[in-house]
Amino acid sequence: MYIKINQSNDAVVVALCDEYLINKTFEEGQLQLKVTEIFYKGEKKSEEEIIKILKGSNNINIVGEESIRFALDNNLINKDSIIRIANIPHAQVVSR
Repeated sequence: MYIKINQSNDAVVVALCDEYLINKTFEEGQLQLKVTEIFYKGEKKSEEEIIKILKGSNNINIVGEESIRFALDNNLINKDSIIRIANIPHAQVVSR
């Protein structure tokens, strides 16, 4: 899994992604999911580091079976936040 902290002027979005999905695009109906290297390919970190980063984040974007399972197993997301696009699981969590 890759984790990347994306920071713009007024927002921080943490992306967690399965390694094999980088640079792939998935489409289903009108939905499209682009797993770009610039947004998703960050660093490989320990599970403990990933948990700490995600728990401290208000805006999380997660893609892939392994990443979604990891987030579910560690109570970082719930099943209701998961959608599938071309059978690839994706979750976005925004909290304030």
